[in-house]
Amino acid sequence: MQTSINPVPTILLVGASRGLGHAMAVEFVKRGWRVMGTVRAGSHGTRLHDLAAAHPDQVDIETLDITRPEQIAALRERLGRRRFDILFVNAGTTNPDPTQTIGEVSTDDFVDLMITNALSPMRVVESLCGLVPTDGLIGIMSSGQGSIADNESGQRELYRGSKAALNQFMRSFAARQATNTQRAMLLIAPGWVRTELGGPEGRLSIEESVPGVVDVLLAKRGRPGLEYRDYRGQTVRW
Repeated sequence: MQTSINPVPTILLVGASRGLGHAMAVEFVKRGWRVMGTVRAGSHGTRLHDLAAAHPDQVDIETLDITRPEQIAALRERLGRRRFDILFVNAGTTNPDPTQTIGEVSTDDFVDLMITNALSPMRVVESLCGLVPTDGLIGIMSSGQGSIADNESGQRELYRGSKAALNQFMRSFAARQATNTQRAMLLIAPGWVRTELGGPEGRLSIEESVPGVVDVLLAKRGRPGLEYRDYRGQTVRW
């Protein structure tokens, strides 16, 4: 059975230049992990670069735009036989006017958001899952707004739909994997956090959300199968 052989646990953190992704990189470094984080090509002087400068023995940086399939393939080629205890995809954006109903959203905005929030993260998972050993973990940053069962207020309809689609695609991936892997898989809802995406009215600070997100990820290791949980470890209804 393929197992992790890294003397220091390692995470491949896709989307780590700012916001929740960067905060997760910081938290994993604090906990003694080695982090390989990705930024878009041409990004310089990001907060991840600052973290790498402060912790050169723990942080490496790769370039990736997840909406570009050829860049995903190139990253897979560059990483070769590397192995990561955790692959975590942190990706998410919203449409220019998140207050629009689904009938008001333009076709271009719909396509752009679905590609970024649903299709591209799964392309990363499908391409890079082989870098994770059978006792490792594959995770994606979802949202509580991706829950169909909990949608009792509407609002942010396109964003909700894109995250619900992401959740469904990950369930399909997990179902296909069930017969030949014992990997743990996780969709996680970080809560409404005050970030560029969440906005200034978010109920949580990054410091209140991210340590919990990391706790949930680490607790999931060794528990095969897919779960959908929030930053407190509570199950989110599908």
